[in-house]
Amino acid sequence: MKKRSTTKKKKNYLKELTKDKKKLMILVGTAVLVVILVGLLLRSYIVRSNKYTEKESAVIDASKPDIDVQLLTVNDYSRPGIETDRIRGIVVHYTANPGATAQNNRDYFEGLKDTHETSVSSNFVVGLDGEIIQCVPTWEVAYASNDRNHDTVSIECCHPDETGEFSTATYNSLVQLTAWLCMKFGLDQNDVIRHYDVTGKNCPKYYVENEKEWIQFKEYVKAAMERSEANQ
Repeated sequence: MKKRSTTKKKKNYLKELTKDKKKLMILVGTAVLVVILVGLLLRSYIVRSNKYTEKESAVIDASKPDIDVQLLTVNDYSRPGIETDRIRGIVVHYTANPGATAQNNRDYFEGLKDTHETSVSSNFVVGLDGEIIQCVPTWEVAYASNDRNHDTVSIECCHPDETGEFSTATYNSLVQLTAWLCMKFGLDQNDVIRHYDVTGKNCPKYYVENEKEWIQFKEYVKAAMERSEANQ
């Protein structure tokens, strides 16, 4: 009787142990499934939050400057056709080519598809007389700002001489264009940077060597945005 009772107890113990193992396996499986689902949801959120988007409003439309759209041919050297991420900054450059016009620079970018000389371009070029040419859509990568190409819009600015200082016409158009782009992407003047701020390159030369002028430029961008809001 004693042996039979002991055997029965062992069977009951093993039965309970098996139940506990099953419960544990279910709990572990559920936990793993929750972790996987949370990971997928998080990944989905990150992908959505990092996707290119634009804001739309009457204020933004009214503040848009005149832009001559001359998009480059899609090619590996100046317009790769790669989609950007969410735009987090506007990068200002200078052409480092005194006296060259916006059209000169745009045509140089276009010619790279044939010469294969280098890989370079910009979303916009602002000319000596304030004209603005768009070379690459804002939702596509331009080869201008190194490791920030994927989340910024680039603006190349023409300049009359070696100092790199922009003419009044160039400067005014740049302020207007930058303010419009900031509004379009939900940015402010603190999101406007120089090529120098990305790589340390002396670009745009005059506004790297004259820090106060760069700070003043950003204040003008802020004022232009506020003026656009106030006028509506």
